[in-house]
Amino acid sequence: MKITIVGTAYPLRGGIAQYVALLFRALAARHEVDVVTFSRQYPAFLYPGRTQKEEGDPESFRVPAEALVDSVNPLTWLGAGRRIRRRGADLLVFKYWLPFFGPCFGTIARIARRGGRTRVVYICDNVIPHERRPGDRLFTRFAFGAADGFVVQSHAVERELHAFLPGARALYVPHPVYHGFGDAVPAAEARARLGLGPGPVLLFFGYVRRYKGLDVLLEAMAVVRRTLDVRLLVVGEFYDGEEPYRERIRSLGLESAVRVRSDYVPNDEVKYYFSAADGVVLPYTSATQSGIAQIAYHFDLPVIATDVGGLAEVVRDGETGVVTAPGDPAALAAGILRYFTALDRENLRRAVAQEKSRYSWDALVAALEELAR
Repeated sequence: MKITIVGTAYPLRGGIAQYVALLFRALAARHEVDVVTFSRQYPAFLYPGRTQKEEGDPESFRVPAEALVDSVNPLTWLGAGRRIRRRGADLLVFKYWLPFFGPCFGTIARIARRGGRTRVVYICDNVIPHERRPGDRLFTRFAFGAADGFVVQSHAVERELHAFLPGARALYVPHPVYHGFGDAVPAAEARARLGLGPGPVLLFFGYVRRYKGLDVLLEAMAVVRRTLDVRLLVVGEFYDGEEPYRERIRSLGLESAVRVRSDYVPNDEVKYYFSAADGVVLPYTSATQSGIAQIAYHFDLPVIATDVGGLAEVVRDGETGVVTAPGDPAALAAGILRYFTALDRENLRRAVAQEKSRYSWDALVAALEELAR
């Protein structure tokens, strides 16, 4: 089968590019696959990060891709659609996470499938995102209007899709594990590299946005440290302004307990942060799912998460981590203390190592093959 994937790919950076690379490799083991990516993904004024390009060693996520699409130039959408149609793709797969791309993807899909046999499938991270903007529903409806089927990666997104588009043909496949960051290294080696000593360490990883609940976590840390000397690593670019969080750390007296790396971490450095940590914390106030949990599971690392969206579908309370109420610093603090004082973390790690087999790329490939049929 000829398959074209449209989405973010190297040299662009981030979780979507990593996902597309791993999907490409899983599909290419059985099919003829190519990738169409962006020459420009976001206009600079819409992108709060320092750069949209990958840095460091990208080898594990490097795939062949044609940079045909400028997200704000409709002429490139027409050209990409015609290119895919000429190739005669049997299946066109879009990685969908933001309505901003709805007009672009919907146009490419309509041209690519015109007069041919191409089936169009969207892999949905979201239907309507957490941070809503004017046009979200209109753009998403235009994109999905050209779809033959959908893959959803949490039951929360599945419910959202059926509410938005009743009767949509959708298959549920849990978000696969991100296994492209290399193997874990010994905790002592990772901590020495990062300048960390002994003692409990939690990791908050990824872009910092308001809905991810870092403010709630800082409040919880102030409570936790009255009982237990837990430290927190905050690693990721701040999309909502860094200084208010820095000020909160100072006002809570957490300067010695919270270390912040306010930057994007190159792929070849990710393993050190996850290897150094005793657990990953996802204090989200709203969510559908999180790829960070799938990175943690790759490193056999349990997760402390809030019960929002599909997070509790991935994190099983008391078995592969801890699930707490969202938006509640006291509940999160209690969950962190329970994690470190009442649960056997080695048993949790063993359970994660077994659980992650459920999150395979082969299952996603099988779902796409079924939708193509």
